[in-house]
Amino acid sequence: MISNAQANDAEWDTYPYPTPSAFTPSEVRATHRWVRGGGRLLLIADHMPLAGAAAGLAAAFGVTFTDGFAVEGFGADSARDAAFAKPTRFRAEDGTLRPHAIVRGRVAAESVASVRTFTGQAFRAPASAEPLLVLPATFIALMPETAWRFGPSTRRVPVGGWLHGAVMRVGSGRAAFFGEAAMFSAQVAGSGRRPMGMNAPGAERNFQFVLNLMRWLSGRL
Repeated sequence: MISNAQANDAEWDTYPYPTPSAFTPSEVRATHRWVRGGGRLLLIADHMPLAGAAAGLAAAFGVTFTDGFAVEGFGADSARDAAFAKPTRFRAEDGTLRPHAIVRGRVAAESVASVRTFTGQAFRAPASAEPLLVLPATFIALMPETAWRFGPSTRRVPVGGWLHGAVMRVGSGRAAFFGEAAMFSAQVAGSGRRPMGMNAPGAERNFQFVLNLMRWLSGRL
């Protein structure tokens, strides 16, 4: 499992674009070779600059990470903070949470109807990938030149229908790719101890989704 790998110990949230890779070419080749031979990979890379740091490794599997911030589209810049604060939920009923063994589980009690994530990035994957989390049509990627520095000229890329989570079989192995990390965690944030990750409202089934994902990666689902 690789989650939010960084290129070095510098202030990660001030990296200018393009973000340096967290992996050497030989590490990328070795990881891909290992997965094809029967290994299992869970690669998680959040919004810029973490998506950029992992982009080279993802690319070895045909997956294109976008080094930006995936949020619901908004109008004036004054609405940006509200867009970031709005919960992102993926639901089976609207097709953003796609049918899959990971969503169904082994028995009815393990099924997942919704998953919540917390910003992150949008990515694309080859036809061999099996989508799990698909961004709603209203979503955009904000592409600043430096992480967390937004302005009127910050580029916006439509990413509705792009992926936030997907899995694929690679040779004899399996791999999973996710564009957001907090969904896998259980946190409290800030002095007010605001619940995040599995503790947050709307994320009540995240834990089951993660268990099902691990079972799929291990070949037991």
